[in-house]
Amino acid sequence: MHLLIDTNIFIYPEDDRIVSQNVSDLFGLLQEIPVDIFIHPSSVADIQRDTDTRRQKIMLSKIGIYKQLPSPPNAAVDKKFLEIVGNPSSPQDSVDNEILYAVVRGAADFLLTEDAGIHKKAFLVGINERVFHIDDALEYFKNFLPRKDKIYPPPALKEEFMHNLDLSDPFFDSLKQEYPRVGNSPEFTEWFQRKVRKDHGKCFVSYQSHGRIGALLIKKIENEAIEGSRPYQPKKRRLKISLLKVTDIRHKIGELLLKLSFDSAIQNDIDEIYLTHFSKPDDRLVSLIEEYGFVKTAVNERGEDIFIKKLIPDDPKLIERNPLQIYRIFYPTFYDGLAVKKWIIPIRPEFHERLFTDVIRRQTTLEEQAGGFIVEGNAIKKAYLCRAPTKQLSEGDVVLFYRSVDQSAITSVGVIEKVRTGINDTDEILRMVGKRTVYSPDEIEKFEKPLVVILFRHICHLKHPIELQLLQKLKLLKTAPMTINKIPDDTYKIIKDIGGINGRFTVN
Repeated sequence: MHLLIDTNIFIYPEDDRIVSQNVSDLFGLLQEIPVDIFIHPSSVADIQRDTDTRRQKIMLSKIGIYKQLPSPPNAAVDKKFLEIVGNPSSPQDSVDNEILYAVVRGAADFLLTEDAGIHKKAFLVGINERVFHIDDALEYFKNFLPRKDKIYPPPALKEEFMHNLDLSDPFFDSLKQEYPRVGNSPEFTEWFQRKVRKDHGKCFVSYQSHGRIGALLIKKIENEAIEGSRPYQPKKRRLKISLLKVTDIRHKIGELLLKLSFDSAIQNDIDEIYLTHFSKPDDRLVSLIEEYGFVKTAVNERGEDIFIKKLIPDDPKLIERNPLQIYRIFYPTFYDGLAVKKWIIPIRPEFHERLFTDVIRRQTTLEEQAGGFIVEGNAIKKAYLCRAPTKQLSEGDVVLFYRSVDQSAITSVGVIEKVRTGINDTDEILRMVGKRTVYSPDEIEKFEKPLVVILFRHICHLKHPIELQLLQKLKLLKTAPMTINKIPDDTYKIIKDIGGINGRFTVN
């Protein structure tokens, strides 16, 4: 396996101990697993052009221990690639294209970079699952360790009253600095204490192993204009993400916190969500929220960008033009009309529990019994492997997961993002599932092949799981599904109605 690393992972603020420690942890981990690490020759040439000779020497010494990628493909001659990512506007942009293109053409299996621009381009060319941030790489490569040696157990996220949070926790330091002082007290502290007194507010919080806060979500429902917005955003019922911050970046907590916000909006029949944020270069939060349909719409009086996400499309032409884009822009709203197929996918309990750790009827872990729930498996983007013979699965198709053996019921809904059939090579499967995997390389190696790889977005769990007995009584199924089954649209509509899928957040 070949891992290409961008030299920017070695550049971080001297006082950023979290990033530097994660880089150290990652490279310690990489020494324990079978992976070859490469630097792109364009990265080396870029460093050699640096006029700061001291900085140049330091960087060359850091990367000198790694091999250069031999004979990398030339991005400049691939017109189709450049049409997608754009012609380079600077020498650095050209280097970024060359690095990414090496992964596109298969010269490297994965790319490690903290460059937000490269991550955006990776999304455009459809290889974002193979382009890692440092935390993605820690999460992914830990799967290559023997099970007994695995590190970084997934943290538990729990609902907590805000008054139980310790404002002196270093987690809040940057927030106190970002907001101007009011009198002798930082604006952030006053805001926080006001919410505690007025709302007795709750939040979702994750604590790291040393007891400090690693992630936090505070949200509320509003029915007013967005304060200080330019251009003006009029009164409307919205869910506001008052605070979303993650410092424990080893897991997909940010994605999960967004999912909790989306679920809350749907439960309260709200079709618009917003947050305010002081955007920065290479801003991880901005990259994350834009991937799920947040759009910078306005700026407030403090200079914060206002990002708004709509959950329901208001342009009929968009639906007519490309219904498959609905789940990308308006997630968790999705298209379930006649233009897409519907499938029932049987899944064994042990794999169902890995994919859907938040299903209520599942046996809870000690962390969950204590009031939290496990982050791993609660992400939005997931991958499922099976040996089904069908080749008719397509992007945008709706999949209904049927938990076999113990529950014998349809429990969960997803929308296919990408599918590949007939794959025999383990490395190819690993490249495709990338950051989404809940399977270890050893497990994938042992699976009987060829395999079907389904990349999908988890939409929701049915409010009312539909058991086999009822499915048979209503003549929706004759027997328990043993492989992937295509179902008629009329059958899907009945399942949608009985299962409690909120029709307001579907497009058809």
